[in-house]
Amino acid sequence: MSTDHGGQPGVERVVVLGAGLIGTSIALALRSHEVDVVLSDPDPATLRMAVDLGAGRPLQDGALPVPADVAVVAAPPGAVPEVLRQAQDRGLAQVYTDAASVKAGIVADAERLGCDMATYVPGHPMGGREKNGPGAARSDLFLGRSWALCPTGKADPSAIAAVSRIARLCGADPRVLDASLHDRAVALVSHAPHMAASAVAAQLTGGDESALALAGQGVRDVTRVAGGDPGMWTTILSHNAAPVARVLRAIAEDLAVTARSLEEAQDPDGSLEPLREVLERGRTGQGHLPGKHGAVQRPSYAVLPVVVSDEPGVLGHLFAAAGEAGVNIEDVRIEHTPGLPMGTVSLSVLPEAEDTLVHALSEAGWSVHPGR
Repeated sequence: MSTDHGGQPGVERVVVLGAGLIGTSIALALRSHEVDVVLSDPDPATLRMAVDLGAGRPLQDGALPVPADVAVVAAPPGAVPEVLRQAQDRGLAQVYTDAASVKAGIVADAERLGCDMATYVPGHPMGGREKNGPGAARSDLFLGRSWALCPTGKADPSAIAAVSRIARLCGADPRVLDASLHDRAVALVSHAPHMAASAVAAQLTGGDESALALAGQGVRDVTRVAGGDPGMWTTILSHNAAPVARVLRAIAEDLAVTARSLEEAQDPDGSLEPLREVLERGRTGQGHLPGKHGAVQRPSYAVLPVVVSDEPGVLGHLFAAAGEAGVNIEDVRIEHTPGLPMGTVSLSVLPEAEDTLVHALSEAGWSVHPGR
């Protein structure tokens, strides 16, 4: 394995085993850095599309004349150990990793199968979409995201360094943690929230047309991830069953307390304090999420709504106007107005920049609404 100019492990050739959304996105990111990517997938049509997208070249005859630097197993959780063992038996690479969203069970199964744990670094890039397949892949899918690495005590340091290099090439931030801790963490921040979003979205199936016509950005935000593939998510959740179940039971208890509070509030002696307590904890918990660049303490931004027409190039002109004013846009949110060719773009800026931006956009003729 070569080294780059900084003395870090260089990555010149990578094998990606699995050309779905995650595998193809990894491949596209690596190709953008001129890494030689070799692809494999059990579905010929999936592999052909990934190759046509420029994600790499197909693995011929299941072997390589010279082992790659790293092999990435981008397969469903239950298939990872067997695919890993087969790849190691064929000597496809010097180092191996995977991209599954659960880790402890995969590590245990890999050890039972006799996989070489010295060259294997379990991984999980924290990025995804509601769409599946190589056609939904993006080279920037992992940009600015965390990439969990869960090496066992048997992992060679050079293997960990090589997989960390893969994560950085994809624009991600590698973070080393224990496999069981990883599974508990993703149960809290990914798996249980997905199931909760699905439960909320499931209630929409009983809504009539007039009710659904009132849906705004709030319910769309809450239910966005519910558009994921049910089969894939059944597999993911079943492989992290106990940690996810614990979080869901805690959520269910909070919802039950809230429901009782609302029911009892109809009585003269009823109290909404339990409901308020859940809302307060919810606001506190939301505030604990890392903000821009992973900062634990998020700065308070001023949010400036701007009404815009739904026309090509409008957002580009708006951002250009902010740039000319010397104001950095920290975050942006777009809300469409149902039935009308317009919408609201909410620009988040540092509080000290708000007046400057309001003045600049107003002078340029934008419909700005500060103080909302």
